[in-house]
Amino acid sequence: MKIRNSLKALMTRHRANKLVRRRGRVYIINKQDKRFKARQG
Repeated sequence: MKIRNSLKALMTRHRANKLVRRRGRVYIINKQDKRFKARQG
């Protein structure tokens, strides 16, 4: 999992990316391509 400052740029790289908020953190999850998993902060 990558930890990034900006997830908006990462969102556009794959169409299966989903933005999820869990426990006050912002995550990107992708069921099809697991290498796009990221967290903000």
